[in-house]
Amino acid sequence: SLVLYGLCRCRESMIPCITTADRGIYSCKIYNLYHEAWSDQVQVNIGPGSFSDDSWEAPKVATDKVALLIGNMNYLHHQQLRAPMADVHELTNLLRQLDFKVVSLLNLNWQEMHSAVTEFLLLLDRGVYGLLYFAGHGYENYGNSFMVPIDAPASYTFKHCLWVQDVLQRMQARQTGLNVFLLDMCRKRNPNDESIPQPGPLRVTANIVFGYATCVDAEAFEVNKDDLSNGIFMSFLKKRLMEPEKVSVILDKVAEDMGRCEITRGRQALELRSNLSERRALTDSIQAPACQVAASTRNLQWAIAHVIPESRCLQFECGVKVQLGFAAEFSNIMIIYTRILETPKDILTCSAQLSDFTEGPEVDLKHSNQESLLEAGSLLLSMDDLLSLEQPQLFTRISALQRLKKELSFTVCLHYKYTNLDEELLEEQRVSVGKPLVSKLNLHEPRPSHTSSSELQMSSIMESSSFSESFRANLSDLSPSSIGSASTSWSYYQGSMESPTFSSLKNEPEETICPEFLESEEPPSIKSLPSTSSQELPFKFSNLPNSL
Repeated sequence: SLVLYGLCRCRESMIPCITTADRGIYSCKIYNLYHEAWSDQVQVNIGPGSFSDDSWEAPKVATDKVALLIGNMNYLHHQQLRAPMADVHELTNLLRQLDFKVVSLLNLNWQEMHSAVTEFLLLLDRGVYGLLYFAGHGYENYGNSFMVPIDAPASYTFKHCLWVQDVLQRMQARQTGLNVFLLDMCRKRNPNDESIPQPGPLRVTANIVFGYATCVDAEAFEVNKDDLSNGIFMSFLKKRLMEPEKVSVILDKVAEDMGRCEITRGRQALELRSNLSERRALTDSIQAPACQVAASTRNLQWAIAHVIPESRCLQFECGVKVQLGFAAEFSNIMIIYTRILETPKDILTCSAQLSDFTEGPEVDLKHSNQESLLEAGSLLLSMDDLLSLEQPQLFTRISALQRLKKELSFTVCLHYKYTNLDEELLEEQRVSVGKPLVSKLNLHEPRPSHTSSSELQMSSIMESSSFSESFRANLSDLSPSSIGSASTSWSYYQGSMESPTFSSLKNEPEETICPEFLESEEPPSIKSLPSTSSQELPFKFSNLPNSL
């Protein structure tokens, strides 16, 4: 703290928690009802060596903050999990409040995981904070950790998985300011894999933090409950993540919290591995780098993966007007809803249903065109503010958008009855909405296994196949109303484009509203359900365990 002493009556003014922003010229003012006088000016310097306390350290800043969150649940040949969806959703909410650009993906196969990491690396650069979170099945052999994709065979080896240490090496090549790995998975040895892959030499960067949900040769557990709740690791982590502390200190506190809990004591213990030499925190502010081209390129590359279709109004020949709306639940999961806006007086009943979707994404036909989000399969969103008795809506949830190979199209089927006819009539319109959200990145396509040092330069990124195809081909699709999962503002001055600015928002899915609808009434909104209370853990010992 900085204490300024006045000249009159020994009055003092204290400025707590000073930073370099408080340095400058100070003076004291003495005044009464008739006169005033100023003291001599004093230059106050704040920085290393300014105080006798040698532990003083200026706050760190990041050039950007980027996070890739992967939650695998629906395994084809292994036990299915429940918690990863809630955990990814919870962590997404928290990180976005800390100004992270978050890509959240559920249920990825081997190719999609490798491609997602490659795209994640393209968002990293000098001074950027990179965070990778994985919730799902995993294992560890001889100090090497492996994340298991949903299509891994029953007897999988490292060839079927994603190698964490390899990802770290590639992150270091990007000259990041901070590398954080949060691995919510088992670390038991894999008896089917006796291979010892040899990673390349790691750089001595002193900016690496590993937070393992459990210790070596142990299992991590999730809650075995019917309702949606966080796993054990996330239940403790979410209480501490927003604290302005060094990352390793945060994880130390989480480990202590888990150690004091009877449920986890002796069963699951967080392990921290860190060589972090500086006081770097997830709450650190972002200072744009000198090279604005690199920042703009990174922002656009991220924004491309979060474009949702614009809402539109469909006019049918019978006179019914239907609103088609979209909302993002995750980076690869989207909600589509239909809403009747206008109905002629001679039509008794009508509903707009979706069918005949493009091949690739997953649509559960039994749970499509439902009257509630819960019935449609969305367990994390609330539709209380979306429904009204006069204008009912039908919801359809589309997942696995990363498998979309061409534009997403579907048929809107309007079923209606006239007051003087018993027969139900049908009108159809085919709708195409492009490639929404992460589908633009074509994660189903193979990527180079490694990126050479020359390709790591930003100028080369613009020429790389994985970047340029999605970047150049889809740049025209970007508009302020089409960016989902974040608030983005764009400014154009004399033909040059400024960097998008991303506000600190929770993971509330974005909607785009058609102009006709805006003229008629206030648009509805989809809101996230409240997070699980941090005051009590959402599990009991009888609920354990599902092993990760």
